[in-house]
Amino acid sequence: MPPFEYAGRVTAPEQPQRPAQYAPAHPAGYPVVYEADVVLRDGATAHLRPITPDDADLLVAFYARVSEQSKYYRFFAPYPELSDRDVARFTQVDYVDRLALIVLVGDDMIGVGRYERTGPHTAEVAFLIEDAHQGRGLGQLLLEHLAQAAREHHIARFIAEVLPDNRKMITVFTEAGYKVAREFEDGVIMVEFDIAPTDTSFGVMQAREQRSEALSIARLLTPASVAVIGASRREGTIGNALLRNLRDGFPGRLYAVNTDTTEDQIDGVPAYPTIRDVRGTVDLAVVAVRAEMVADVIIDCAAKGVRGLVVVSSGFAEVGDEGRKLQRQLVGLARSYGMRVIGPNALGVINTAPGVSLNATLSPLMPSRGRVAFFCQSGALGVSILADMVGRGLGLSTFVSAGNRADVSGNDLMQYWYSDEGTEVVLLYLESLGNPRKFSRVARRLACRKPVIALKSGRATQGVPLGHTVRRSQLPSATVDSLFRQSGLIGVDTPGEMFDVAQLVAHQPLPKGRRVAIVSNSDALTLQALDTVAGCGLEVAGRPRTLNAEATADEFRDALGEVFADDQVDSVVVIFTPPVLSNGAEVAQVLAAAAAGSDKPVLSTFLASRSVPEQLRVPDEHGGAARGSIPSFSSPQYAVGALAKATQYAEWRRRADTRIPDLPDIDTAGAEDFVAEFLQRHPRGADLDDADRQRLLSFYDIGVLPAFPVLSADEAVARAADLGFEVILKATAEQWRMRPDLADIWRHIHDEEDMREAWEEMTQTFGVASDPARAQFVVQKMAPPGVPVVISAIEDVSYGPVVSFGLSGVATDLLGDRSYRMPPLTTVDAAEMVREVRAAPLLYGYRGSDPVDISAIENLVHRVSRLTLELEEVVRLDLRSVLVAAQGATVLDTSIRIAPNEKPRQDAPARRLT
Repeated sequence: MPPFEYAGRVTAPEQPQRPAQYAPAHPAGYPVVYEADVVLRDGATAHLRPITPDDADLLVAFYARVSEQSKYYRFFAPYPELSDRDVARFTQVDYVDRLALIVLVGDDMIGVGRYERTGPHTAEVAFLIEDAHQGRGLGQLLLEHLAQAAREHHIARFIAEVLPDNRKMITVFTEAGYKVAREFEDGVIMVEFDIAPTDTSFGVMQAREQRSEALSIARLLTPASVAVIGASRREGTIGNALLRNLRDGFPGRLYAVNTDTTEDQIDGVPAYPTIRDVRGTVDLAVVAVRAEMVADVIIDCAAKGVRGLVVVSSGFAEVGDEGRKLQRQLVGLARSYGMRVIGPNALGVINTAPGVSLNATLSPLMPSRGRVAFFCQSGALGVSILADMVGRGLGLSTFVSAGNRADVSGNDLMQYWYSDEGTEVVLLYLESLGNPRKFSRVARRLACRKPVIALKSGRATQGVPLGHTVRRSQLPSATVDSLFRQSGLIGVDTPGEMFDVAQLVAHQPLPKGRRVAIVSNSDALTLQALDTVAGCGLEVAGRPRTLNAEATADEFRDALGEVFADDQVDSVVVIFTPPVLSNGAEVAQVLAAAAAGSDKPVLSTFLASRSVPEQLRVPDEHGGAARGSIPSFSSPQYAVGALAKATQYAEWRRRADTRIPDLPDIDTAGAEDFVAEFLQRHPRGADLDDADRQRLLSFYDIGVLPAFPVLSADEAVARAADLGFEVILKATAEQWRMRPDLADIWRHIHDEEDMREAWEEMTQTFGVASDPARAQFVVQKMAPPGVPVVISAIEDVSYGPVVSFGLSGVATDLLGDRSYRMPPLTTVDAAEMVREVRAAPLLYGYRGSDPVDISAIENLVHRVSRLTLELEEVVRLDLRSVLVAAQGATVLDTSIRIAPNEKPRQDAPARRLT
């Protein structure tokens, strides 16, 4: 089935400020939303946008640089120059039936792709790429963006004519993931394919995205040469700290740049007045100049061929509107010239890899080489984090503090760490989520391979730090926790908890189950461990092996031998407190020997140490702690808490499922036509009436038990008689729904007498005897008895579609007992949604009641997920009364709103930087 994650329109992010050729005058109908910054196959960036008549000179200059062979491949004949008529035809398009997209780097156009409609739902597509830039993935990017635009204009199929020896172009089509049909006719290959996204095309796009974005980060983290722009010899300055930290460890070429320098060196580093003057290539520029000077620095870096920037300078979006303009200019210029940016207002980057040893930060602390990678946004927190890592002896692979996160984000770093063999554990400290949909997708892919431990600040307030440009979500804070669970992230609440979990998963295998054995020489600490095990949802394997305070190493050896040999034990917690005459070294040797070669995770509270004690360390080639080392925690609560997090993650890994169920009887095209027709009737949006709700839901095979409005007792009797009685009378006015002090439903109405009694009682109770219309009474057939649940979906400005589930009732609403997931939902996602709410036992036969049909709930959850994913104009959908019986589920009441989506979703099926 299609990867519905990318259904919907593209969206334009806040537009960076660019050189003039990047922001031409917009002719009528110019689609700004098609503009995008993109990452090429080699990790460099470029800008993609629709062509305009003002691009005539750019097109002519571009065409002059294209080889005669490439021109022949494009036009099937010698075509040395473009005539004025050609230029006008190629640059003047209507952006609907005829669209051309161009790719720009610096001052040059380097590629163009276009489609022209040939029928109601077909278009011919063609590309021309400058020879010097062929092989950089431009054709694939242009095809993705052209296909996305064409789908918006109801074009479903692309056609192309290709010469047989133009193998590069044939490869662009055949490797895009679409099902391509080819025919050979009159010496030309005719290529045809549907452009609807498929599982294969989505997988191809995702793999290309990961490779290119990973390479773009590698350009920043693995430079062979670095220039510090704003370097200074004056102690206490940012420029001096950066230069000193780099000089003390970086083995590559290092340059100091300062416009005021008159000397050849600054602190022993070759110095130059501008980066253009540097003798030799520069891969990375670390910028520490005033904010208003950064734009000129970027232009100089582009001229020098710099591949990436770390901007430590402050004074950007964190200081207000003027700074925000400077920040947009910074990002726009850098991306336009092929460079990615970490920052501004960043602490910097560290890479401890042998041969790199890069400390381009303001912190003098250089952690030892290790397998843990860290991304954060706060510079102040970054300094504290590095100090804590050094104090714990936790080895680091790479560290990035992104500051305002104007360009490079946690999403980019996760793409890099996915394929980085030197990283086994990823830590994220997040202050904002710029693109939650992409974050969820990328994090889930990474978590299937490596543990990702994430701490999100500001969850309770939905606060966003100054300098971060994000869409502000209206969803409850529980949504972030659900997003983490869905993506397989290990969510934590404090930096200390983050490092506790990191110590465990970086050194020990993942648990295979929840059964924990405890070996201890302290009764008090054993009780603490037992309480924490129970509180975290783990299980004690047998009875704790509690030794006396003076237990010898031999006694520990015997107890440890038993638990490691026991098949009913999944994890081992060892607590050792020193007696008066400490035998710690002997116990450490016993513990290390017992754990060696075991596939069970072992963790300890060893002499209250909060690291990997020297006695329990297995040294690696860098002198750090290798896998098999036994971490120690300052108390059993911290040890067991970390173990519980690792166990939950291991369970997620074992049940992780990427299968999205193929739902029968869904008519997406019919639903899309209905939404379009509804918006023609209601251009500003509206709530759907009962008939429209039933019609929309029918496209997704969601049936609703009909309810019939009545205004009098006589109408209620007549309608009940038509239904054969066995009905209910229900007040549906919002102010009376689910009121615990008022009965809004009268059930088991068997005849006319019952109905008239119900009418009399309810109108009197609600005080509407003189005006029954206020209560909005309906008559509805009785549904089979069961448990009432609610399934909802909302289109959030930041997260896009989000589906929620909970049991009906005021108490559930008051306690916020809801589960949340972002579509598309796998089979496991839907199952976990139903089971993780606190009231879930009511669905499974609580206190002797009959268990209900869980599969029927999951089926409805999947169908609502599919609907809201495919129809972004459905901004709110509530199945607000679903009665789930032992067999089947009956939808009794619904509420739906359709409206134009003023801020379309951020994650589109064509690659772009946001």
